[in-house]
Amino acid sequence: MKVILVNGSPKEKGCTYTALCEAEKTLNENGVETEIFWVGKAPIAGCMGCGGCAKLGKCVVNDSVNEFTEKAKDADGFIFGSPVHYAAASGALTSFMDRAFYSGKSKLVGKPAAAVVSCRRGGASAAFDQINKYFTISSMPIVSSQYWNQVHGNTPEQVLQDEEGIQTMRTLAKNMAWLLKCIEAGKSAGINFPEIEPQIKTNFIR
Repeated sequence: MKVILVNGSPKEKGCTYTALCEAEKTLNENGVETEIFWVGKAPIAGCMGCGGCAKLGKCVVNDSVNEFTEKAKDADGFIFGSPVHYAAASGALTSFMDRAFYSGKSKLVGKPAAAVVSCRRGGASAAFDQINKYFTISSMPIVSSQYWNQVHGNTPEQVLQDEEGIQTMRTLAKNMAWLLKCIEAGKSAGINFPEIEPQIKTNFIR
């Protein structure tokens, strides 16, 4: 079992990374392999809705999005982390997830996912809600914790002082590991993810 933890912060080892590391440590302790995937500092283009990915099987823009979706096909679960910018996920992670979920949805469907947000003071719940919406339209079970998956602090050192936030990361990781093991046990018993019907799309304007 493997979980990819996506660091959507422009700072490779800042507050978001610190929160993800706490979750990673607990996942490892529960027998789950992990990888922290940093989206990087290079500009990430937003989705153009060109439809090219339907033909190529990947996004037409060849950057960290394609690198992630290639890894995603072999992963069993995901945690997407972001700093809070203007009560929302970072612009980089938003563009990253727009394109990853549009071009690589088939590699994500049915796999548990969770959002983690890091903020100095406010806006955490809005950013948390934004990220979760990607999962709810992709048939991905959402993994919860004892509270909303957020940490507070302006530096990594301050994040580690947020005892409730750090505990929330540990609980999240334990719940993720438990669900992954339940899914694995289900598959062994012949219980597989439901067959997906061809999607029906309707428009409000005729």
